[in-house]
Amino acid sequence: MKGSYFLVILLENDKVIRTKAREFPLKAGYYVYVGSAMNSLEKRVERHFREDKKLHWHIDYLLKEAELLRAYLIPSEERLEERLSLEVSKFGEPVEGFGAGDVRVSTNLYRFEEEPDKILVGVLTRLGLSWKTVKSAEEILE
Repeated sequence: MKGSYFLVILLENDKVIRTKAREFPLKAGYYVYVGSAMNSLEKRVERHFREDKKLHWHIDYLLKEAELLRAYLIPSEERLEERLSLEVSKFGEPVEGFGAGDVRVSTNLYRFEEEPDKILVGVLTRLGLSWKTVKSAEEILE
């Protein structure tokens, strides 16, 4: 399956996330990461739930320090990552430069004070997209 995804992440305390080349000072709160996987959506999201993995993308470094609460799998033949990121940016506080190296938005990570699920469902519904919400790697394969 091809498509995009949202990751809903909880960072319980303020923390500086260090990647290979950057540092991102993040405040405690809920974060939404927007990603895409045009080869295997299920495998990409399953990887995000794994704790033991090689740190490659910015999101890997964040997930090492925070809790991945759930993911929204959004199947699509079209690459929607940029469009979804722009929609989420209307509601969340952007973390500039985080995980958006291959799209024309300045970030793919947004901070929220409260759980963002109502906002995400609203975005997906307005865009007429279907999705599946999962809370673990095992649920992806169900």
